[in-house]
Amino acid sequence: MAEMLEVRWHGRGGLGAVTSAELVARAAAGQGKFTQSFPSFGPERRGAPVVAFLRISNEFIRTRTNIRTPDFSVVIDPRLLRVVDVTEGLKDNGMLIINSSRTPAELKAAYGYQWPVASVDATHIALDTIGVPITNTAMIGAFLKLSPVIQLEAMKEALQERFGSRASQNLEAMRRAYEEVRVEGAA
Repeated sequence: MAEMLEVRWHGRGGLGAVTSAELVARAAAGQGKFTQSFPSFGPERRGAPVVAFLRISNEFIRTRTNIRTPDFSVVIDPRLLRVVDVTEGLKDNGMLIINSSRTPAELKAAYGYQWPVASVDATHIALDTIGVPITNTAMIGAFLKLSPVIQLEAMKEALQERFGSRASQNLEAMRRAYEEVRVEGAA
């Protein structure tokens, strides 16, 4: 990884977008990377749209602004596709990763996306593995499959610290999404 990787996580308050960015940042830092993760909060409340930012680099990160031109836009809650422009500023060679039971081709057709789209049914995976429809760790798995940032196994310690006795269930959700994510390139 020669340059900085920038990721914008779109979710709803209380459903894990901020935690996703923090967990990946912690794991990447444990692998010797420089990282930043921070949320963009206004008067949000549980259930309101939330954005979290993640930067990872091999060099010290000097910038401290919100991410305006991400390499990846990760959508934890697919209902946001109707209310938030998750592609705003997405780099020409960027990618969307969406929690959806729909195929990447269906999502591209429905929303007119010009970028590569990946989809994974993180809600189904979370219900199967964790027992609740909180999809953040599954979405981390999909993201790690499609980005060069760190290996999936590097997440174990961060998950253990954050989730304690529930870490193994969250790791299983991550592994399943890593295996089940589907991708379709640009049109």
